[in-house]
Amino acid sequence: MSESIIKVEGLGKKYIISHEGTRGSYTALRDVISNKAKGLMKRSNGVSSKEEFWALKDVSFEIKKGEVVGIIGRNGAGKSTLLKILSRITEPTTGRIEINGRVASLLEVGTGFHPELTGRENIFLNGAILGMSRAEIRARFDEIVDFSGVEIFLDTPVKRYSSGMYVRLAFSVAAHLDPEILVVDEVLAVGDAEFQKKCLGRMRQVSQNDGRTVLFVSHNMGAVSSLCNRCVMLERGSVKLIDTTSSVIQRYFHSDNIESSWKSSDHKFDNPYFTLTSICMVDFNLNEQSIFSNEQSIGILIEGTIKQIDPALMIGVAIYSSENQLLFWSLHTDKKETEWSKLRVGLNKLYTQIPKHILNEGHYRVELNVSLYNREWILQPEINSPVIRFSIQGGLSESPLWQMKRPGIIAPILTYKHIDN
Repeated sequence: MSESIIKVEGLGKKYIISHEGTRGSYTALRDVISNKAKGLMKRSNGVSSKEEFWALKDVSFEIKKGEVVGIIGRNGAGKSTLLKILSRITEPTTGRIEINGRVASLLEVGTGFHPELTGRENIFLNGAILGMSRAEIRARFDEIVDFSGVEIFLDTPVKRYSSGMYVRLAFSVAAHLDPEILVVDEVLAVGDAEFQKKCLGRMRQVSQNDGRTVLFVSHNMGAVSSLCNRCVMLERGSVKLIDTTSSVIQRYFHSDNIESSWKSSDHKFDNPYFTLTSICMVDFNLNEQSIFSNEQSIGILIEGTIKQIDPALMIGVAIYSSENQLLFWSLHTDKKETEWSKLRVGLNKLYTQIPKHILNEGHYRVELNVSLYNREWILQPEINSPVIRFSIQGGLSESPLWQMKRPGIIAPILTYKHIDN
């Protein structure tokens, strides 16, 4: 797999942004007069109404044949612009690209098909654009239609398709017409979960079985993690990191400034019973971690000083979703008394963990929960508790049939057993 199929060197894309442009395609007489007046003012004042914007700047990377590469980044990072240049939809301003193979692209809804043509006609049109003969397209035609699931609308102009139907047919065409390089943007999010699953399976198949190269842009880190070998992370139009998928995703979420630990610096939570020193999200080896897979246990390490033992002292955590929904409280006194952690005067370290295969993908918040039972709050969630955060990405299923984020807040893996009568 040493042969390069895509090589990008010093790629840049510049746009000129006008701050005084007309809105929409319709221009009224008053707009013409107004714009003329503004133009005269700008000439007299020397004020320019335009500025340069670099959507991409000095982007360089290399992709080998058969790789599945994820391209991730925040909105506005330059992902879609990069794919449009690689797909030859738009021209770069600087740099050079070498592409050794046919490229099939599925970018934003509305590109690639002629709206006045039927689904059937667009299949043949796209095949011809890819350089395929009519006989080659016919050989794949039934497979394309079957995968898309839009057979009854095949002779309807695609302008009458829903966005979901459009994406179904567009992906099916792109993935079945034997391109050496398949480029897929976030447009798959338009489809339903079942079709997204089919698409991921198809992309995995064309890479592993057919040795084709896939470029995949998505905000769904679970899908990226399950599909991609490597990732390119873009930030403000430049390459921030190129590495293994797990490393890049970890950096991607750290760029969100996920504060997975808190350490006391001013004795803010000092009181006569318990003084909190730190709270931290950790892995099984007690190393700080902020991004977890759902197939990992999620550790929480609490450190604090107990000044006097009180049998009513309870220490625990409260877990919240990113929508501020309380998921659960947990306390060190939840089990029978003989299994409680033995607290002592002085420094105490308490470790607990959220079991694997409980929470769904997403961002979560942890707050400390410390009190004297039925008597006094020491650290009360949402009132005076420090806050730390963590994220779960991927690991939601061991099955090849479901790799996407599940509906709902939790994502347990249950066992189903057949019971014979």
